[in-house]
Amino acid sequence: MHDIRAIRENPAAFDAALSRRGLPPLSDRILSLDADRRARIVAAETAQADQNRASKEVGAAKARGDHAEFDRLRVLVAEKKSDIARLQAEASLLDGRLRDMLMEIPNLPLDSVPDGRDENDNVELRRNGSPPIFDFDPVEHFEIAGVRPGMDFETAAKLSGSRFVVLKGGVARIHRALAQFMLDLHVTRHDLQETWTPVLVLEEMMVGTGQLPKFGEDSYLTREGYWLIPTSEVTLTNTVHGELVDHASLPRRMVAHSQCFRSEAGSAGRDTTGMLRQHQFEKVEMVSITDAETGLAEHARMTRCAEAVLEALDLPYRTVVLCAGDMGFGARITHDIEVWLPGQNKYREISSVSYCGDFQARRMNARYRSDKTGKPEFVHTLNGSGLAVGRTLIAVLENGQQADGSVLLPAVLHSYLGGATCLMADGRLD
Repeated sequence: MHDIRAIRENPAAFDAALSRRGLPPLSDRILSLDADRRARIVAAETAQADQNRASKEVGAAKARGDHAEFDRLRVLVAEKKSDIARLQAEASLLDGRLRDMLMEIPNLPLDSVPDGRDENDNVELRRNGSPPIFDFDPVEHFEIAGVRPGMDFETAAKLSGSRFVVLKGGVARIHRALAQFMLDLHVTRHDLQETWTPVLVLEEMMVGTGQLPKFGEDSYLTREGYWLIPTSEVTLTNTVHGELVDHASLPRRMVAHSQCFRSEAGSAGRDTTGMLRQHQFEKVEMVSITDAETGLAEHARMTRCAEAVLEALDLPYRTVVLCAGDMGFGARITHDIEVWLPGQNKYREISSVSYCGDFQARRMNARYRSDKTGKPEFVHTLNGSGLAVGRTLIAVLENGQQADGSVLLPAVLHSYLGGATCLMADGRLD
């Protein structure tokens, strides 16, 4: 959500930032609505002052026996009371309309974010590792012989429909090992606090992190009014919802492994084979709550935390900064980390690490008391995948595939798999 005072002070800069996201200028509409709202508030305050003054004069008129003046003032007090109620109701209505409008507008990109319209304009920052060279034609994860017994799309379709999978045997165990390894790495090496949260949340929590009201069709709503989280960014970030936190407690660095649920409403026809894009999946999510001074440094740190997972798994990746037109709704800057998938012969996103500034905090009314000013200020929030477990499973399987249909597994997973080093061509771990 945006600071209306900043829009009043520099509407041209606000519109210029929206233009970088491919949006038309909106400041005129916003400020017109804001001016109408403020005019009602001033008029209500003036009417209140008139009512208070007339109320005091009523007693004086009665005391001196001026019945005509007494009656006039009584009528005036009643009229002012009615005017106040009407103006306050109008101001409240306009305030709601202004809030709704601001809720629909995405965050403003930082000046350092490159211009561009879509993923073709993203800028590569660095690469790590080299794609493996095979003496055979590599295939996608679901085509690997050793994977087929443990990745069952037919049964999943019978149970739940398309974009679901049933994992079994060795593949299921590798999937679980990956999540456990990621958590351990973030907790022991990166000093993140392991956190477990619900997957059902109240509507205001989805509003707080920006999934609502604009993107309701992308998530699932239960009959009881709970929303299924699309990522534990929602729950972790909202742990400070409505709070005035101790500045000394910042940054708060958290990590959670959770089930995630997305309708994928806007992805019809994309990645329909395999388990790259599912309605239900698992992520290890990182969230930091910090202040304005350290937000960008925390973004760089969080990016390195995500990259470190891929490096430990010996998976080739590249890191890109998203252009203004390709960023998510709540981000001011986003680093996408893309892992190499031999079966597709391309890099695919496996983590997005975003700095949101105070955008989410304004929606959540989450603040800290500044050590410098002593005044409450909005916290700054960050989130990033560390990593998407299913996509990491895909990368491990595809990069480790062998000509005989087996898969060599990363060394860091061996201890999580009882010493197994390979997914055999028949689906067993050995």
